This record gives sequence, C-alpha cells and structure tokens, in this order.
Amino acid sequence: MPYVVILAMIAGFVALRLYMVLGKRTGHEQPLSKPVEERAPITTLPRPIENAAEPRDIANRNVDAKAEPGLRQIVQAEPGFDVGQFVDGAQSAYRMILEAYWKGDEDALDWLVEADVKQAFADAIAARTESGHVLDNRLVSIERAVIADASLDGKLARITVRFDADIAAVTRDSEGNVVAGSMSDAVETHDVWTFARTLRSSDPNWKLADTDEA
Repeated sequence: MPYVVILAMIAGFVALRLYMVLGKRTGHEQPLSKPVEERAPITTLPRPIENAAEPRDIANRNVDAKAEPGLRQIVQAEPGFDVGQFVDGAQSAYRMILEAYWKGDEDALDWLVEADVKQAFADAIAARTESGHVLDNRLVSIERAVIADASLDGKLARITVRFDADIAAVTRDSEGNVVAGSMSDAVETHDVWTFARTLRSSDPNWKLADTDEA
C-alpha cells in the first residue's frame, strides 16, 4: 500500500487491534440502507486462540440456531477459532468500517473489505464527493450483535452477523450546512454483514464480503 511512514504505522496499529479482537452502506438520513452503492461492506475478524471453543458452547453464545451447524464445521476445521471472540471482533470491525466509509478513507477500507465491496464503497464516496457532500455520522451504540448464519465451503468460511445499532447521521454541504439528518436523533439501524476468510491461510483476517439490511 502506498502509505507514508506515519500512515503505515497508524494502519499497522489498527490492523493489529483488529487482529487481536476479531478479526455496505452509506450514511445519509437513513444510514446503512437502500442502494447497493451506499451499502458499507465490513472486514477482518478474530485471531485464533490456543483452546478451541467446544461445539457444546456454541449454543451459549450470541448465535442463532441456524448458524450452529456451520460454526461447528468451522471450529472443527480450525480449532483455534473462538465464537465469542469473533462476535466481539465483529463489533469492532463494524465500527471501524463505518467510520472509514463515512470519512472517505479508502486506504483503510482496502484492507478491511473484499474487492467488490471496496469498489461499491469507492463509487459511493466518489459520488458523494462530486455532489459536495460530507457525512457527519456517529455510531451511538451497538445494541446487539448476533451470528445469524455460518457456512464452510472447502476452506472458505463465511459468517453472517446481524447488527442492531443506533446511528446519528448528518449530511452537510461543502460549506458545512446541514442538508439532511440530525445529530440529536439517532436512527435505529439493522444490518446484516457477512465476513469471509480462507481457513488455515497465512492471513488471519476476516474481510467484509457482503452487506444487507435485516
């Protein structure tokens, strides 16, 4: 990546943090919704730990019953995978990806999301810039994060997380005037993000592969 030294250090610190804890939308008056070009893809997740999560523990996590078979397959394929740690990391990634998208930080998005998701973000950021708009959004809180689905196809693992969050969203023009939204009223947002990773690969990071609305 074409980072200067200081930026490389910052990116390295953020990447390390994501690696330790974890691991499509836009942000107008109703953030994270509607058109594909406005959807914010998400990214990397948990690092392996020494002791694998026992299959019987999966049902005790924030996991829908539908996801349990897939999670058991993932745990068996990569014993170091920890379900609870993944959920914690997914929440950190959710925040980091949204903030990078809102700020138009394509360098950060480059290593957080898959190529097609990155392109969707880049197109939305370009359209926003051309219109002279700036997003002044804030993730107020993540009320709940639940693994809704999981699958393993060969070595490719995919885990879908449903996020219930409150987001304060404001769109400003080039002069700083508010053209949409309000920072005093948070919007209830329900997003479904899918993370993907090739198990037992040298890259420990999960990347955001798809986004949708709940």
